[in-house]
This record gives sequence, C-alpha cells and structure tokens, in this order.
Amino acid sequence: MQLAFFIFLHIELIIIITCCAKVLVIFAVAIYDIYKNFPLKGVMQVNAKTNRTEPTPDFDTMRDIISNYIQTEESIVSQLHFRHKHGSIIGGFREEIWKQLFEQIVPKKFIIEQSVFIIDAQGQVSNEVDLAIFDEIYTPYIFRNGRLKFIPIEAVAAVVECKSTSRGIDDLKKWCDSIAKLQTSRDAVARMHGYIATSNLEQPSTQTGTRPMRISCHLAGDSENIDALFDFVLQAKENKPQIVIKVNSKNKTLKDWFNGLNHNAPDVEERYKNVGKGFQDEDGEKTKKNNYSLDDYRVFAAEGREVSLLSFNLQFNQLLMLINNPMLFPHKAYAAMFNRVYNSEDSPALEGDNK
Repeated sequence: MQLAFFIFLHIELIIIITCCAKVLVIFAVAIYDIYKNFPLKGVMQVNAKTNRTEPTPDFDTMRDIISNYIQTEESIVSQLHFRHKHGSIIGGFREEIWKQLFEQIVPKKFIIEQSVFIIDAQGQVSNEVDLAIFDEIYTPYIFRNGRLKFIPIEAVAAVVECKSTSRGIDDLKKWCDSIAKLQTSRDAVARMHGYIATSNLEQPSTQTGTRPMRISCHLAGDSENIDALFDFVLQAKENKPQIVIKVNSKNKTLKDWFNGLNHNAPDVEERYKNVGKGFQDEDGEKTKKNNYSLDDYRVFAAEGREVSLLSFNLQFNQLLMLINNPMLFPHKAYAAMFNRVYNSEDSPALEGDNK
C-alpha cells in the first residue's frame, strides 16, 4: 500500500514539473515574440541579413530634443520682439539675446564679446562689431579697457551684426568691407610636434590666411539683397515665430567653405596651399563621400518644419571645425606695427606725444 502511494506521488510530481516546464516554454516564446516585434530602446539588435548588431534609436528622446530646440527658438524670437516693442531698452538687450543664442551652440573654447573692434598687424581697424566670436586661448587681447576691446584678426572666427531691421545695403557693405580688408599675418614662431612653425612655407598648408565668418541677425526688413555680403543671415520672424536662416549660396560644398575660410591670403602662391586634399565627392571602394553641402545638415520636424536652431547649430559648428584652431599669433608683426606708430614718416605726430 505504501509502495503504491509512493509511486503515485512521484507520478504527480513528474506531471507538475512537466506542466511548469511547458508554461515556462510558452512564456519564453511569448517574450521573444514581443522583443522581436517591439525592440527595447537603445538595445543592440542583430540584423538577420548581415548578422551584425545594429543600434536601435530611442526616437522618443530624439523627439524631445527636437521639441526643446523648437521651444528655445520660439522663446528667443518672443524675447527679441518684446524688446523691439519697448524701444527704450532694445539696444544692448537685443544684442544680449543674440549673444545668448550663440553661447548655447558654440564650443567653450570660444569667447563671445559685445561691441569690439578688430585690428590687424598692418594697423587697420574695423568698424564696431556687435558680437565677435573668437579664440582667447592662444591669442591675447591687444588692448582692453573696460568695455573697449581691440581683438586681433588672427583670433576671430565669426563677426555678428545685430540690428532690429536690416540696414541699408550701402551701410552693410561698408561694414563688411571694414572686416574684409583686415589680413592675418603668418609672421609667427611656435614649437610644434617635431618641428618649428614659422612663416616659411615649405609644403602645402591647410591654413595660409583665415577670415571670420560674417553673420547678420535682424528682426524685420528685406534680407534678399544682403545674402551675398554675409555667410549666414538670421531673421527672427514674429508671425511664425521662427528664425529663418539663409546661407550664402556662393560656397556649394564643404571644400568651398574650407578654401574660403582658410586660404584668404592673396600673397601666398597656389603651390603652397592644400586646397582640399582629403575631400571626397563620391563614395569609393575604401572611402566615403565627405564633401557635403550645408543643406545636408538641415533638420526637419513634423509637417516639414525646419528646426532652424538645430540646423544652424550643426552647420555653424561644422564650419568652425574646418577652421579648427586659429592662426598662430604673430607677436613680432604686432610689435613692428606698434613701433611704426612713432617711427614712421607716414605716422603724423600729435601734440603732447612726448609729454
């Protein structure tokens, strides 16, 4: 009797274990089907064709980032037009708002200053610049007294003109010409890895003379006629509200931008310029296309709306990377320029100079 009962218990236990195993198998299959059809965010997936793991984008987070850019853009436009309606406070505050926009997108190696003048080693001085984006790590101020600042052209990556309305084309041309006339100097001496860098060019260089990008920021007015003067035109439109960004159409590709920003010295022979070796126009067997247009950096959200601030962030920083580091600072050239002030026949003496 006891033996029969013992056998019965074992049979029941085997049946229970078998049922549990079947339930676990069914549960595992269900979990697999769910995972296969609804992959977890950020989990690496296996491509059935290539048998390689591929990342799964977290689209919800990406949408949140895009939404934040749109909200920030709308907030900036609202602030700019609020200041514009209360005319007694628009001047410096408008520039401050535009400055905050650039501070959100440019790397920390750059400094943004208001109301500066730019000089070169020839003693030329630009018109007043509303905002200057420049590298202060390697290049010192030439002169600073409170808010009055003179910055060498070698350090400047971009200049920004901020106005409530687009200025007349003649005024803007004069302003742009006062920037364009400035020339960087290569009369620098610096220790580099394995050699001493000087002004003596012995092989093609990727940077022979830089120029700052020119940016116009305004609220109202026609921007069609000023596109050719500036690299970027940012217009804050109240009715959208949106920042409409126009890019100078002269430069079609990154290679065009690279040459325009890094080879702005008219006295350098072509044989000493690396005019874009390394840029690839098409995909090859071992290389990929990299000579993009700035249009390739534009970002669009729902219903084809451009996320202008995000587009400009990617476009502007790509161009900053094409410049990368500023020109080596030509200390000797500036010393010679300052010495010419009192030692040149072309320099008029002022009453009281020797007192």
